[in-house]
Amino acid sequence: MKHIAALTVSRQRKRHMAGDDRKAVSQMEPDVELHAHRPARDTDISEGEARELIKLIGTDWLSLLREARFLKSRH
Repeated sequence: MKHIAALTVSRQRKRHMAGDDRKAVSQMEPDVELHAHRPARDTDISEGEARELIKLIGTDWLSLLREARFLKSRH
């Protein structure tokens, strides 16, 4: 979970630097639900973990796959 915490800090810094607000995050919620099933299924992480990764790094499939595999290897 240290890796997820580091990603959270990094993402928050980027959001702050770009001037984004919480509204942008809430608009992403439907995408999170839509995309969480596949990385959970393909990498054997929970859908909750997949949703958290999507919230942190977005919906880029290769990035999600890489981070999900890393997360799984840490368990």
